[in-house]
Amino acid sequence: MTTSTSAPRSAASSRTPLKQRVGGVLRARETGIAVLIVVVFVAATAKNEAFASANSVQQLLLGASLIALLAVGQTMVIVTRNVDLSVGSVVGITAYVVGMSFRDNPDMPVFLGFLIGIGLGAVFGAITGMVVTVFRVPSLVVTLAGLYLIRGLDGLLVDGVIINPQSIPREFQRIGYETVLGIPVLFLLVLAVVVIAAYVMRSFRSARDLYAIGSNPAAAELAGIPSEKRVFTAFLVSGALAGLTGALFVALYAQVDVTAGRGYEFLVVAAVVVGGVAIFGGSGTVVGAALAALLLNTIDQALVASRVSGFWTDAIAGALLLGAIAFDRSLSLRIARRLRSQEGAHRDV
Repeated sequence: MTTSTSAPRSAASSRTPLKQRVGGVLRARETGIAVLIVVVFVAATAKNEAFASANSVQQLLLGASLIALLAVGQTMVIVTRNVDLSVGSVVGITAYVVGMSFRDNPDMPVFLGFLIGIGLGAVFGAITGMVVTVFRVPSLVVTLAGLYLIRGLDGLLVDGVIINPQSIPREFQRIGYETVLGIPVLFLLVLAVVVIAAYVMRSFRSARDLYAIGSNPAAAELAGIPSEKRVFTAFLVSGALAGLTGALFVALYAQVDVTAGRGYEFLVVAAVVVGGVAIFGGSGTVVGAALAALLLNTIDQALVASRVSGFWTDAIAGALLLGAIAFDRSLSLRIARRLRSQEGAHRDV
């Protein structure tokens, strides 16, 4: 009787340190990225003192904000062993629709611009999530097709017309250039989304289910987790945040054409993976992804300030991406071996 009682406790106690160790690795990744941001910033400032000016810092924060916002939704998708490559196209089409709405309705309230962007993005996210979960088509295929289909639809809608700053209300544009204590308002809005998302992903069971699905889809099903519903919700949120990003794109640049959002999907995936979100699913945080977005933008701007060829930006981003994937793969293999050894020890007891 004593043996049967102590065995589960032993198993539970053996798993707890492992879980804590994985959490420690993730926190270490976030800390490492933050330190690297500081190192790059200091090095770039030593090369060019103007890099540390207030205006330069504001541009760094603004440049990373849109990618960081997209990274929140992308994190939710990738931890479930899926990916959303259509976000850049969704940003483009929602930005144009929001800009067109302001152009055709000069008296339209500012908040409606955000609602239009979020609503349209959510529609695209819902369609993607439905195809992935109901028809069980791999997300890579669905979202890659969506990338081109939505971009093509955007091209037909734009038809060579450019939304210029005169068509965007001054109140809406202020979100893109106003500051509070020297910090851009747009960055503060994105920071609020990141903090809320981080809290939700850490505290709510429905959000924690996303990690369970990514870690072991079969076990998640056996545990009674509504996997299809959770994955659908992840794509829905990703689409909605892409729509919000489209609206903020208009506020930031006050000009929209057919190239809006182009290439964002690859920057977002790079930021998410470099930020510690395992491309194989099951682990990672939105904070790490957001920090990585800032890191990549800091490297980009540091190279520009140092007058180094912009081609190095892509090379460095690619190297960081490969390194992150290799690290995550190595970590997952070590964890798998550790779990197998613990299960074998538990059976022996």
